[in-house]
Amino acid sequence: MQLFEAVVTKISRIFDTLSGIILAATALLIVANILGRALLQSSILGTYEMVGYLTAAVVGLALARCALENGHIAVGLVVERLPQRLQRYIESITGTAVFVFICFVSYNLFTYGRRIAISGEVSPTTQLIFYPIIYLVALGFFVLALTVLLNMLQKLFGGEEQ
Repeated sequence: MQLFEAVVTKISRIFDTLSGIILAATALLIVANILGRALLQSSILGTYEMVGYLTAAVVGLALARCALENGHIAVGLVVERLPQRLQRYIESITGTAVFVFICFVSYNLFTYGRRIAISGEVSPTTQLIFYPIIYLVALGFFVLALTVLLNMLQKLFGGEEQ
């Protein structure tokens, strides 16, 4: 369990760092585009579409770290008032459902990325291949699924909560 926790924590931190780098690059792209328009009367071709792809990567890669640190909003007003044993039962059911759903999302994103790669589809404006971004988001969701599994196991077996 400790090894699993260490691996998930390390991967989520790496992805979060990568997410921050991509976010900074996105901000630089936007600033460069604005300065180009203002100073040179010329914008960077495809900025809008590149920002969209990069933002998807940022969100996908940052999800696991957010879940690991419980940075999301949880509504537990009713569940918190129930006995501890019943709380664990409810958390195991909801945790399992969330885990299965996120695995389903990750699998379908990988499948979609593969379909795009095989078809050779590219972005409309810049003709960039974008299936690597889809794979990145799918990988982010996979690590999110591992994080949900880790949190669920910690709650069920009395591990330390993060």
